[in-house]
Amino acid sequence: MSMNIEQVQAFLFREARLLDDKQWDDWLACYHPAAEFWMPSWDDDGELTRDPQSEISLIYYPNRGGLEDRVFRIKTERSAASTPEPRTGHNLHNIEIVSPQDGQVNGEEVQVRYNWQTLSYRYNTTDSYFGTTHVTLDLTSGQPLIKRKYIVLKNDYIHHVIDVYHL
Repeated sequence: MSMNIEQVQAFLFREARLLDDKQWDDWLACYHPAAEFWMPSWDDDGELTRDPQSEISLIYYPNRGGLEDRVFRIKTERSAASTPEPRTGHNLHNIEIVSPQDGQVNGEEVQVRYNWQTLSYRYNTTDSYFGTTHVTLDLTSGQPLIKRKYIVLKNDYIHHVIDVYHL
């Protein structure tokens, strides 16, 4: 499959919109079945944890099954952290293809990096989250699928549980 930067951006903007619109099933369809979703935490020395198996992570799902379980809990109101559901607004920027370096995507995978900010409103309070995300897109199925999402939350001091829709 061949993709250009505009198509990559459109895919990522759509994924963010699906979160804002709470279109959970369509959002999950953006992910490869083997997709790893990882947001490491910051350690006491201001360094990101490196191993989700032996160190603390803010969120870690080794495959899409973990995301599916999370969405099930949100949709069935079995998540106290998501009831009532917050209203979110995602803003993505500085989207760039980092591999292949020439930006001409004709292979099986593409590595993308972007910055983001999400505003979240719940209980008469607006919270702001921001960070950098590294995404591996799998292009083998004829449509892009997220095969790996690595999220660095830059404001790691948070007042409550952070969830997939904040990122």
